[in-house]
Amino acid sequence: MQLTLEFGGGLELLFGSKKKHQVDVSPSNGHIELTVEALLVWIRDNLLKERPEMFMKDKSVRPGVLVLINDSDWELCGRLEGVLEDKDTVTFISTLHGG
Repeated sequence: MQLTLEFGGGLELLFGSKKKHQVDVSPSNGHIELTVEALLVWIRDNLLKERPEMFMKDKSVRPGVLVLINDSDWELCGRLEGVLEDKDTVTFISTLHGG
């Protein structure tokens, strides 16, 4: 499944200073569908370059990270249980900024 992952608000620094990633992710452990939770694990294991605690807390994103699936808030898409489809765009934006 091909996805576009976008990182903003400073999160791109955790991913090699690259804001946009084209990735190919397959559902794991015999699952047919790819959930947001499974994608987060894949991102942590395959894309994240440093400081995972700045992106994730337990099995989810940390508080202060806005998640959009095709420009819709992930709250409307089922949060961690939301099912992703081929060619989806998932955007992560940190709403917390230093001063």
